Amino acid sequence: MEYKVHHLEVDRGNMQAKLELFLNNLKGEVVSVLPNIKPTFQLMGATAKIDFLLVVEKVRLTEQSVK
Repeated sequence: MEYKVHHLEVDRGNMQAKLELFLNNLKGEVVSVLPNIKPTFQLMGATAKIDFLLVVEKVRLTEQSVK
């Protein structure tokens, strides 16, 4: 079993569409989607922003990768 971790840059306006497009183009099985949450401070108080997503994909071992 082998895993790949992909870094996907997103912002609030395009997150859903970008993630959907990315997931539909993967060949392996999606194990997890992890957001990188960065705290920010505004005049109204503290909030958080998602900078990017890490997508963990399980891929099949090929004969070449086993050797």
